[in-house]
Amino acid sequence: MAETSAELSQSDWTLARIAQLVEGQVVGAAETALSGVAGIEEAEAGDLVFAESARYLAAALRSRAAAVLTAPEFAAEVGAVEKPLILVGNPRLAFVRVLETFAPRAAAPVGIHPTAQIGPDCHLGKEVSIGPNAVLGAGVTLGDRVVLGAGVSIGDGCAIGDDTILYPNVVLYRRVTVGKRCILHAGCILGADGFGYIPVGPALRKVPQLGVVEVGDDVEIGANTCIDRAKTGATVIGSGTKLDNLVHVAHNVRIGQSCLIIAQVGIAGSTTLGNGVVLAGQAGIKDHVTIGDQARVGAQGGVVGNVAPGVTVSGYPARPHAEKMREYAAAAALPDYIKRIRALEKRLAELEAKLDG
Repeated sequence: MAETSAELSQSDWTLARIAQLVEGQVVGAAETALSGVAGIEEAEAGDLVFAESARYLAAALRSRAAAVLTAPEFAAEVGAVEKPLILVGNPRLAFVRVLETFAPRAAAPVGIHPTAQIGPDCHLGKEVSIGPNAVLGAGVTLGDRVVLGAGVSIGDGCAIGDDTILYPNVVLYRRVTVGKRCILHAGCILGADGFGYIPVGPALRKVPQLGVVEVGDDVEIGANTCIDRAKTGATVIGSGTKLDNLVHVAHNVRIGQSCLIIAQVGIAGSTTLGNGVVLAGQAGIKDHVTIGDQARVGAQGGVVGNVAPGVTVSGYPARPHAEKMREYAAAAALPDYIKRIRALEKRLAELEAKLDG
Protein backbone atom coordinates (compact mmCIF):
# COMPACT_ATOMS: atom_id res chain seq x y z
CA MET A 1 0.00 0.00 0.00
CA ALA A 2 1.39 3.39 -1.02
CA GLU A 3 1.87 5.96 1.73
CA THR A 4 0.11 9.29 1.56
CA SER A 5 2.04 12.54 1.62
CA ALA A 6 0.58 13.28 5.05
CA GLU A 7 2.41 10.25 6.41
CA LEU A 8 5.80 11.49 5.26
CA SER A 9 7.85 14.00 7.22
CA GLN A 10 11.01 15.64 5.90
CA SER A 11 13.21 13.12 7.70
CA ASP A 12 11.39 10.30 5.86
CA TRP A 13 12.26 11.55 2.38
CA THR A 14 14.45 8.73 1.18
CA LEU A 15 14.37 7.08 -2.21
CA ALA A 16 12.74 3.98 -0.73
CA ARG A 17 9.91 5.92 0.93
CA ILE A 18 9.21 8.00 -2.18
CA ALA A 19 9.24 4.83 -4.29
CA GLN A 20 6.67 3.35 -1.92
CA LEU A 21 4.54 6.49 -2.28
CA VAL A 22 4.46 6.25 -6.09
CA GLU A 23 4.43 2.43 -6.19
CA GLY A 24 7.72 2.33 -8.05
CA GLN A 25 10.84 0.16 -8.02
CA VAL A 26 14.19 1.36 -6.66
CA VAL A 27 17.37 0.64 -8.60
CA GLY A 28 20.46 1.54 -6.59
CA ALA A 29 20.88 2.94 -3.08
CA ALA A 30 17.37 2.82 -1.59
CA GLU A 31 18.32 4.92 1.47
CA THR A 32 19.50 7.88 -0.60
CA ALA A 33 18.29 11.01 1.23
CA LEU A 34 16.16 13.45 -0.77
CA SER A 35 15.81 17.10 0.20
CA GLY A 36 13.79 18.43 -2.70
CA VAL A 37 12.61 18.13 -6.29
CA ALA A 38 13.86 20.08 -9.29
CA GLY A 39 14.12 20.29 -13.04
CA ILE A 40 17.15 18.72 -14.68
CA GLU A 41 18.86 22.02 -15.47
CA GLU A 42 18.63 23.50 -11.96
CA ALA A 43 19.03 20.31 -9.91
CA GLU A 44 21.31 20.37 -6.88
CA ALA A 45 22.66 17.66 -4.60
CA GLY A 46 19.79 15.99 -2.77
CA ASP A 47 17.19 16.69 -5.48
CA LEU A 48 14.99 14.18 -7.26
CA VAL A 49 14.45 14.89 -10.97
CA PHE A 50 12.07 13.47 -13.54
CA ALA A 51 12.88 12.13 -17.02
CA GLU A 52 10.25 10.98 -19.52
CA SER A 53 12.53 9.92 -22.37
CA ALA A 54 15.91 8.26 -22.80
CA ARG A 55 17.37 11.59 -23.96
CA TYR A 56 16.20 13.40 -20.82
CA LEU A 57 17.32 10.49 -18.66
CA ALA A 58 20.83 10.78 -20.09
CA ALA A 59 20.82 14.51 -19.23
CA ALA A 60 19.45 13.79 -15.74
CA LEU A 61 22.23 11.29 -15.10
CA ARG A 62 24.78 13.99 -15.94
CA SER A 63 23.12 16.50 -13.58
CA ARG A 64 23.89 17.10 -9.90
CA ALA A 65 20.62 15.41 -8.83
CA ALA A 66 20.73 12.68 -6.21
CA ALA A 67 18.28 10.40 -8.00
CA VAL A 68 16.03 10.18 -11.06
CA LEU A 69 12.40 9.12 -11.48
CA THR A 70 11.83 7.52 -14.88
CA ALA A 71 10.21 4.61 -16.74
CA PRO A 72 11.76 1.13 -17.03
CA GLU A 73 11.98 1.31 -20.83
CA PHE A 74 14.00 4.54 -20.73
CA ALA A 75 16.45 3.03 -18.25
CA ALA A 76 16.83 0.00 -20.52
CA GLU A 77 17.66 2.27 -23.48
CA VAL A 78 20.34 4.15 -21.54
CA GLY A 79 21.94 1.01 -20.10
CA ALA A 80 24.16 0.96 -17.00
CA VAL A 81 23.68 4.01 -14.75
CA GLU A 82 25.50 5.31 -11.70
CA LYS A 83 22.71 7.33 -10.05
CA PRO A 84 19.92 5.57 -8.15
CA LEU A 85 16.57 5.43 -9.94
CA ILE A 86 12.87 5.06 -9.22
CA LEU A 87 11.22 3.14 -12.06
CA VAL A 88 7.48 3.53 -12.55
CA GLY A 89 5.12 2.96 -15.45
CA ASN A 90 3.83 6.55 -15.61
CA PRO A 91 6.70 8.77 -14.47
CA ARG A 92 4.87 12.04 -15.17
CA LEU A 93 1.96 11.12 -12.89
CA ALA A 94 4.38 9.78 -10.28
CA PHE A 95 6.32 13.05 -10.31
CA VAL A 96 3.09 14.95 -9.70
CA ARG A 97 2.53 12.83 -6.60
CA VAL A 98 6.08 13.58 -5.45
CA LEU A 99 5.52 17.32 -5.97
CA GLU A 100 2.39 17.08 -3.85
CA THR A 101 4.46 15.42 -1.14
CA PHE A 102 7.14 18.10 -1.09
CA ALA A 103 4.69 20.99 -1.45
CA PRO A 104 1.50 20.13 0.45
CA ARG A 105 -1.44 22.52 0.39
CA ALA A 106 -0.86 25.43 2.76
CA ALA A 107 -3.30 25.32 5.63
CA ALA A 108 -5.45 28.44 5.90
CA PRO A 109 -6.41 29.60 9.41
CA VAL A 110 -9.88 28.38 10.28
CA GLY A 111 -12.30 31.13 11.22
CA ILE A 112 -13.64 34.50 10.11
CA HIS A 113 -11.33 37.51 10.06
CA PRO A 114 -12.65 40.47 12.08
CA THR A 115 -12.72 42.69 8.98
CA ALA A 116 -14.85 40.28 6.94
CA GLN A 117 -18.50 41.15 6.34
CA ILE A 118 -21.10 38.37 6.42
CA GLY A 119 -24.57 39.10 5.04
CA PRO A 120 -27.87 37.83 6.41
CA ASP A 121 -29.05 34.23 6.02
CA CYS A 122 -25.60 32.86 5.12
CA HIS A 123 -24.88 29.20 5.80
CA LEU A 124 -21.25 28.41 6.59
CA GLY A 125 -19.89 24.86 6.67
CA LYS A 126 -17.38 23.39 9.06
CA GLU A 127 -13.80 24.70 9.30
CA VAL A 128 -14.23 27.52 6.79
CA SER A 129 -11.57 30.20 6.46
CA ILE A 130 -12.68 33.73 5.56
CA GLY A 131 -9.86 36.22 5.09
CA PRO A 132 -9.44 39.95 5.66
CA ASN A 133 -11.99 42.26 4.01
CA ALA A 134 -13.90 39.40 2.39
CA VAL A 135 -17.57 40.24 1.76
CA LEU A 136 -20.45 37.77 1.60
CA GLY A 137 -23.85 38.92 0.40
CA ALA A 138 -27.21 37.64 1.56
CA GLY A 139 -28.04 33.96 1.42
CA VAL A 140 -24.55 32.71 0.59
CA THR A 141 -23.79 29.02 1.23
CA LEU A 142 -20.25 27.80 1.90
CA GLY A 143 -19.45 24.09 2.17
CA ASP A 144 -17.02 22.55 4.62
CA ARG A 145 -13.39 23.70 4.60
CA VAL A 146 -13.98 26.43 2.02
CA VAL A 147 -11.18 29.04 1.93
CA LEU A 148 -11.87 32.64 0.95
CA GLY A 149 -8.77 34.81 0.56
CA ALA A 150 -8.40 38.48 1.32
CA GLY A 151 -10.77 40.78 -0.50
CA VAL A 152 -12.97 38.06 -1.97
CA SER A 153 -16.46 39.28 -2.84
CA ILE A 154 -19.37 36.83 -2.96
CA GLY A 155 -22.72 38.04 -4.29
CA ASP A 156 -26.20 37.25 -3.02
CA GLY A 157 -27.37 33.68 -3.36
CA CYS A 158 -24.03 32.14 -4.33
CA ALA A 159 -23.15 28.58 -3.32
CA ILE A 160 -19.61 27.14 -2.99
CA GLY A 161 -18.91 23.43 -2.44
CA ASP A 162 -16.68 21.65 0.06
CA ASP A 163 -12.88 22.14 -0.05
CA THR A 164 -12.97 24.90 -2.66
CA ILE A 165 -10.36 27.69 -2.52
CA LEU A 166 -10.90 31.27 -3.68
CA TYR A 167 -7.67 33.23 -3.77
CA PRO A 168 -7.54 36.99 -3.03
CA ASN A 169 -9.83 39.37 -4.90
CA VAL A 170 -11.94 36.74 -6.61
CA VAL A 171 -15.41 38.11 -7.39
CA LEU A 172 -18.59 36.07 -7.73
CA TYR A 173 -21.61 38.07 -8.83
CA ARG A 174 -25.07 37.03 -7.63
CA ARG A 175 -26.32 33.42 -7.90
CA VAL A 176 -23.07 31.83 -9.05
CA THR A 177 -22.63 28.17 -8.12
CA VAL A 178 -19.17 26.63 -7.69
CA GLY A 179 -18.70 22.91 -6.99
CA LYS A 180 -16.44 20.94 -4.68
CA ARG A 181 -12.61 20.98 -4.65
CA CYS A 182 -12.37 23.87 -7.09
CA ILE A 183 -9.53 26.40 -7.23
CA LEU A 184 -10.26 29.98 -8.30
CA HIS A 185 -7.11 32.04 -8.67
CA ALA A 186 -6.66 35.69 -7.80
CA GLY A 187 -8.75 38.23 -9.63
CA CYS A 188 -10.99 35.92 -11.60
CA ILE A 189 -14.58 37.11 -12.04
CA LEU A 190 -17.61 34.87 -12.43
CA GLY A 191 -21.06 36.14 -13.28
CA ALA A 192 -20.45 39.54 -14.86
CA ASP A 193 -23.08 40.46 -17.45
CA GLY A 194 -22.83 38.91 -20.87
CA PHE A 195 -21.96 41.34 -23.65
CA GLY A 196 -25.34 41.92 -25.30
CA TYR A 197 -26.63 45.10 -26.99
CA ILE A 198 -29.23 45.97 -29.63
CA PRO A 199 -28.81 48.97 -31.92
CA VAL A 200 -31.70 51.42 -31.49
CA GLY A 201 -31.09 54.22 -33.92
CA PRO A 202 -27.69 55.71 -33.13
CA ALA A 203 -27.67 54.22 -29.62
CA LEU A 204 -27.06 50.78 -28.14
CA ARG A 205 -29.63 49.27 -25.81
CA LYS A 206 -28.38 46.79 -23.20
CA VAL A 207 -29.92 43.30 -23.20
CA PRO A 208 -30.61 42.24 -19.58
CA GLN A 209 -28.59 39.22 -18.48
CA LEU A 210 -30.82 37.20 -16.17
CA GLY A 211 -29.06 33.83 -16.16
CA VAL A 212 -26.42 32.27 -13.91
CA VAL A 213 -22.98 30.64 -13.93
CA GLU A 214 -22.64 27.00 -12.86
CA VAL A 215 -19.18 25.52 -12.21
CA GLY A 216 -18.81 21.77 -11.59
CA ASP A 217 -16.50 19.90 -9.23
CA ASP A 218 -12.67 19.84 -9.47
CA VAL A 219 -12.53 22.87 -11.77
CA GLU A 220 -9.53 25.24 -11.74
CA ILE A 221 -9.94 28.80 -13.02
CA GLY A 222 -6.84 30.92 -13.65
CA ALA A 223 -6.02 34.43 -12.52
CA ASN A 224 -8.01 37.25 -14.13
CA THR A 225 -10.19 34.87 -16.10
CA CYS A 226 -13.76 36.08 -16.71
CA ILE A 227 -16.85 33.90 -17.10
CA ASP A 228 -20.03 35.79 -17.98
CA ARG A 229 -23.51 34.96 -16.76
CA ALA A 230 -26.06 33.73 -19.27
CA LYS A 231 -28.72 35.93 -20.83
CA THR A 232 -31.22 33.29 -19.71
CA GLY A 233 -30.39 29.81 -18.44
CA ALA A 234 -26.79 29.08 -17.46
CA THR A 235 -23.19 29.44 -18.53
CA VAL A 236 -21.75 26.04 -17.58
CA ILE A 237 -18.20 24.85 -16.82
CA GLY A 238 -18.11 21.04 -16.58
CA SER A 239 -16.46 19.07 -13.81
CA GLY A 240 -12.70 18.55 -14.09
CA THR A 241 -12.19 21.35 -16.60
CA LYS A 242 -9.12 23.59 -16.20
CA LEU A 243 -9.01 27.20 -17.43
CA ASP A 244 -5.71 29.06 -17.60
CA ASN A 245 -5.11 32.73 -16.81
CA LEU A 246 -6.73 35.49 -18.90
CA VAL A 247 -9.44 33.36 -20.50
CA HIS A 248 -12.82 34.85 -21.45
CA VAL A 249 -15.96 32.70 -21.52
CA ALA A 250 -18.99 34.57 -22.84
CA HIS A 251 -22.67 34.22 -21.94
CA ASN A 252 -24.48 30.90 -22.42
CA VAL A 253 -21.31 28.98 -23.27
CA ARG A 254 -21.42 25.34 -22.19
CA ILE A 255 -18.04 23.66 -21.60
CA GLY A 256 -17.95 19.91 -21.02
CA GLN A 257 -15.94 17.85 -18.57
CA SER A 258 -12.12 17.63 -18.37
CA CYS A 259 -11.43 20.32 -20.97
CA LEU A 260 -8.16 22.30 -21.11
CA ILE A 261 -8.54 25.98 -21.99
CA ILE A 262 -5.13 27.67 -22.33
CA ALA A 263 -4.24 31.32 -21.71
CA GLN A 264 -5.89 34.17 -23.63
CA VAL A 265 -8.55 32.01 -25.26
CA GLY A 266 -11.81 33.79 -26.09
CA ILE A 267 -15.06 31.82 -26.43
CA ALA A 268 -18.01 33.74 -27.87
CA GLY A 269 -21.59 33.36 -26.70
CA SER A 270 -23.71 30.22 -26.93
CA THR A 271 -20.80 28.01 -28.00
CA THR A 272 -20.81 24.39 -26.85
CA LEU A 273 -17.66 22.40 -26.09
CA GLY A 274 -17.83 18.65 -25.59
CA ASN A 275 -15.81 16.62 -23.10
CA GLY A 276 -12.01 16.57 -23.24
CA VAL A 277 -11.69 19.50 -25.65
CA VAL A 278 -8.32 21.33 -25.77
CA LEU A 279 -8.13 24.98 -26.83
CA ALA A 280 -4.50 26.12 -27.17
CA GLY A 281 -3.28 29.61 -26.34
CA GLN A 282 -5.00 32.62 -27.96
CA ALA A 283 -7.53 30.49 -29.83
CA GLY A 284 -10.74 32.32 -30.69
CA ILE A 285 -14.11 30.59 -30.98
CA LYS A 286 -17.03 32.13 -32.88
CA ASP A 287 -20.47 32.27 -31.28
CA HIS A 288 -23.06 29.48 -31.69
CA VAL A 289 -20.61 26.78 -32.82
CA THR A 290 -20.20 23.27 -31.45
CA ILE A 291 -16.82 21.64 -30.81
CA GLY A 292 -17.08 17.88 -30.37
CA ASP A 293 -15.62 15.61 -27.71
CA GLN A 294 -11.81 15.31 -27.67
CA ALA A 295 -11.37 17.91 -30.43
CA ARG A 296 -8.33 20.21 -30.35
CA VAL A 297 -7.78 23.76 -31.57
CA GLY A 298 -4.20 24.88 -32.19
CA ALA A 299 -2.63 28.06 -30.83
CA GLN A 300 -4.16 31.21 -32.33
CA GLY A 301 -6.68 29.08 -34.22
CA GLY A 302 -9.83 30.89 -35.29
CA VAL A 303 -12.88 28.61 -35.22
CA VAL A 304 -15.75 29.90 -37.38
CA GLY A 305 -17.73 26.67 -37.78
CA ASN A 306 -18.46 23.40 -36.02
CA VAL A 307 -15.57 21.02 -35.27
CA ALA A 308 -16.26 17.29 -35.32
CA PRO A 309 -15.34 15.06 -32.36
CA GLY A 310 -11.68 14.04 -32.21
CA VAL A 311 -10.54 16.42 -34.95
CA THR A 312 -7.52 18.72 -34.55
CA VAL A 313 -7.83 22.09 -36.29
CA SER A 314 -5.51 25.07 -36.58
CA GLY A 315 -5.04 28.37 -38.38
CA TYR A 316 -7.51 31.06 -39.37
CA PRO A 317 -10.05 30.14 -40.43
CA ALA A 318 -9.42 26.89 -38.57
CA ARG A 319 -9.17 23.81 -40.77
CA PRO A 320 -8.03 20.23 -40.12
CA HIS A 321 -4.43 20.53 -38.98
CA ALA A 322 -2.83 18.38 -41.72
CA GLU A 323 -4.71 20.33 -44.39
CA LYS A 324 -3.64 23.63 -42.85
CA MET A 325 -0.01 22.51 -42.74
CA ARG A 326 -0.17 21.77 -46.49
CA GLU A 327 -1.58 25.26 -47.06
CA TYR A 328 1.26 26.80 -45.04
CA ALA A 329 3.82 24.76 -46.98
CA ALA A 330 2.30 25.86 -50.29
CA ALA A 331 2.25 29.48 -49.16
CA ALA A 332 5.91 29.28 -48.15
CA ALA A 333 6.76 28.07 -51.67
CA LEU A 334 4.94 30.96 -53.39
CA PRO A 335 8.10 33.08 -53.96
CA ASP A 336 9.68 30.19 -55.88
CA TYR A 337 6.47 29.63 -57.85
CA ILE A 338 6.42 33.33 -58.77
CA LYS A 339 10.01 33.15 -60.04
CA ARG A 340 9.17 30.06 -62.10
CA ILE A 341 6.05 31.65 -63.54
CA ARG A 342 7.95 34.80 -64.52
CA ALA A 343 10.66 32.69 -66.14
CA LEU A 344 8.00 30.76 -68.06
CA GLU A 345 6.30 34.00 -69.10
CA LYS A 346 9.62 35.34 -70.35
CA ARG A 347 10.31 32.09 -72.25
CA LEU A 348 6.80 32.15 -73.71
CA ALA A 349 7.25 35.75 -74.85
CA GLU A 350 10.53 34.80 -76.57
CA LEU A 351 8.87 31.87 -78.36
CA GLU A 352 5.95 34.03 -79.48
CA ALA A 353 8.38 36.66 -80.79
CA LYS A 354 10.18 34.03 -82.85
CA LEU A 355 6.89 32.71 -84.25
CA ASP A 356 5.78 36.22 -85.15
CA GLY A 357 9.10 36.86 -86.86
